[in-house]
Amino acid sequence: MSFLQPFLAFLSSTVPRLQNLSISENILRAAACLGIVGLIARTYLAKSESGLPLPPSPPTWRLRGHSLPPSGSYLTEARWIDEYGPLITLRSGLENFVAAVDIMENQGKSVADRPRSIAAGELLNGGLNIASEPFGERFRRMRRALHTHLQPKAAEAYQPLQMSHAKNTVLSILDDPYNFQNHVETYTATTTMKVAYGTNTPTCATDPDVIEINELVRMTGMVRRPGAYLVDTIPWLKYLPWYGRDLRRGFERSKKLNAGHLNRVKEQMQQSNVDIGPSFAKHVLESDHIYGFSESEKAFLVGGFFGAGTHISQTAAICTTFMAAACFPEEQAKVQAELDAVVGRHRAPTFTDHNSLPCLQAFISETLRWRPPVPVGGIGSSNYQRSDLGELLHSSWDYGFRERLVRIVLQVTKDLMVIALGPSLEIRKSTLSLTAFKPQRWLDGQGRLRDDLSFFVYGFGRRVCPGQHVANRSIFINTLLILWAFRLTLDPTKPLDDMGFMNGEIEKPPCAIEFEARIPEAELRNMMQNYPENLEAWMQ
Repeated sequence: MSFLQPFLAFLSSTVPRLQNLSISENILRAAACLGIVGLIARTYLAKSESGLPLPPSPPTWRLRGHSLPPSGSYLTEARWIDEYGPLITLRSGLENFVAAVDIMENQGKSVADRPRSIAAGELLNGGLNIASEPFGERFRRMRRALHTHLQPKAAEAYQPLQMSHAKNTVLSILDDPYNFQNHVETYTATTTMKVAYGTNTPTCATDPDVIEINELVRMTGMVRRPGAYLVDTIPWLKYLPWYGRDLRRGFERSKKLNAGHLNRVKEQMQQSNVDIGPSFAKHVLESDHIYGFSESEKAFLVGGFFGAGTHISQTAAICTTFMAAACFPEEQAKVQAELDAVVGRHRAPTFTDHNSLPCLQAFISETLRWRPPVPVGGIGSSNYQRSDLGELLHSSWDYGFRERLVRIVLQVTKDLMVIALGPSLEIRKSTLSLTAFKPQRWLDGQGRLRDDLSFFVYGFGRRVCPGQHVANRSIFINTLLILWAFRLTLDPTKPLDDMGFMNGEIEKPPCAIEFEARIPEAELRNMMQNYPENLEAWMQ
């Protein structure tokens, strides 16, 4: 009750003044005071439906609840969990949140829904973004369309595309190693544009469409932050024409961009002499009889995939593997010893070498665990009966590990939600320190990849990222070629921020990496210019 003491002190100092007022004024003011007390008590003393109290809460006196920084919010949440335990209650406006560790990992099927998102979902994205779409019939159609086109077998078809552009990353680093991040951004933009819309022309990070979609994705992320917009607490504000004009303008920008890309594909499909090749947009347009999407739904579904693929997270994942190699030279040396034994230095490695490189795969898995590109996940809503909440939360109490923060909102009542924050339970089976960079945690005693460890880089259950198979191949082929071609070291004269790629917005490179060719440069250039060999065979 200590959190009410300042207010009660204020109330007691005010009561004598009420004696000078009329009876009616006293009644009104007393009612207002009681209402405020009730509102505060309801907010701070909320319980689950089962009657069990909510977990402890970090102190805050802000009316709009706990404040999370726009970047690096996962560090604040991790600090709270360290101090108050694996279950904590957070406030956003008049809503309460409970941070739980393992709900999404053990109960993923029951938390596939989304709570209502007025600012980000309805005003900014017109109710058309799959990330904000409630779990229902339309969400299932959207998910089926994405998974059909991006499932593992379908993703294999894009391996020639990924190799042909990953070699450009190598060549660009040979020419300009300082701007390695820009070269990776060009790779992700070009390959994603091809997969999404079938565009064959190279797309760089400074392309106006890429800049526009990245700005809109960043804006969506900012708007989704708890407490960012009052309309998520007071829904009727959305009906005021002057409210949220920046959000409405953002929606018009998205609509114009997404519709323009889709219409270009539609026009190309109508031209018999143009072979645009496979793309997600083409798949959606050809499958009207299967999915039954409206024109706006098609445009935003494909545009959402394009935005997710070009967003900084994929670039960050690839660049983080480069940074990890430079930060941990002994682990880099182990991977390169494996590459020399399996591949050698007289041919360039390809996807066919994947299963023969467990050390490289372990290195990539450890990198994504050590510094995940998306440290705070999406927001989900629970299908649990409210009576099950208390048992569910208190059964989670004993879990004390936390590393990657996965924020999941479980809607329990109209104004009570639950957030899950925690690492993979499977990672806890490792006896190695969770804070240390140890790729060997992913290998068994015989040096083979373990099948009892996993880490949820791409989310959980029904909300798992459908592009994960394409993304994994991009991370693999770029890491493979770079570690085969170069020895990476940190520039000791430049600062290092080993969490810099996790912040979502990278204004300046978090690290400076020096790339020393492991193969004579002329020979390396020649191999890359002809890479991959037998491209026609790969295309079949």
